[in-house]
Amino acid sequence: METMSVNVATGHSTACIADARKSAWAFLSRLVPPMTQTAAETVVLVVSELVTNALRHAGGTCTLDLTAHTGGIEVAVHDTSPQPPRMRTPDLNSGTGGFGWPMINRLADATRVTYLPTGGKTVSALLPC
Repeated sequence: METMSVNVATGHSTACIADARKSAWAFLSRLVPPMTQTAAETVVLVVSELVTNALRHAGGTCTLDLTAHTGGIEVAVHDTSPQPPRMRTPDLNSGTGGFGWPMINRLADATRVTYLPTGGKTVSALLPC
């Protein structure tokens, strides 16, 4: 089982999100056997959405953990907010979002929110290889 942890910088910068995607691609490129391109793109999309949500809604800092399991990749994002992700109607007009969490739940085999004893939470998604 291969694991990797990436600290994602404080702030709402798109550079932080791009760095998380690059780290995910680097992690996925080392897997043996390799994932299909489509499965890898799905993992990177979920990384991007979870990191974006943590930076935007959970205090502006997070840690990304990627773990390769037999049959799946776990994407886990740890942040300092106790507030869980929430389902909401996507905003089609004013661009305030609402697409990420429902999409993650559709793409993942399973999602989970775990509250940390030190405060904050981990939001994780298990994606098929």
